[in-house]
Amino acid sequence: MTFDDVVGFHGHACPGLAIGYRVARVALQELGDKAKDEELVAVVENNSCAVDAIQAMAGCTFGKGNLIFKDYGKQVYTFIRRPSGEAVRIAVTWEPPSAEAETPAEKAMWQRYSEGDRSAEVMAVVQARKSRKMRMILEAPASDLFDIRHMTVALPGPARIYPTLSCDLCHEKVMEPRTRKVGNQILCIPCAEKEEKGG
Repeated sequence: MTFDDVVGFHGHACPGLAIGYRVARVALQELGDKAKDEELVAVVENNSCAVDAIQAMAGCTFGKGNLIFKDYGKQVYTFIRRPSGEAVRIAVTWEPPSAEAETPAEKAMWQRYSEGDRSAEVMAVVQARKSRKMRMILEAPASDLFDIRHMTVALPGPARIYPTLSCDLCHEKVMEPRTRKVGNQILCIPCAEKEEKGG
């Protein structure tokens, strides 16, 4: 799968997607083929664009239960091969070379962009910066991008299928372990939170 293929899946090209593309390539080189089912598990510690590349390339998805999200905000990705427990932990360490540091003018444009300015002037600078950063990520040796560690880990449990219940308030379907008992009612999380706040 090429970077263009991953862009087609994600919807746009960006540095985060380039990181995910490189992460997934390393994982597959180290642990073998893309998952057809649950034989490869990805534990991701952020919900950035990189995770879309991992889904597309490694075959690890929420629906199959072999994509596990830990909301740590870290650029760390652990891949585990079933049934051996052989794993590779990939932590992003890359920093743009000092020669590529943002200029004060670029920083000012990024500030305007983060505040919602989508003028042609701002977008030209932002897109040029993103393009340079993507190129550097896609061309850098993996050893310049990542700290890669091999290990053996305890396997996470396989994906489980739970009974579906109906919330007693909104009557929408919800998986049993995500329900909450409030008084005599079985509620989904949003309805339980609303009841706890007094409706």
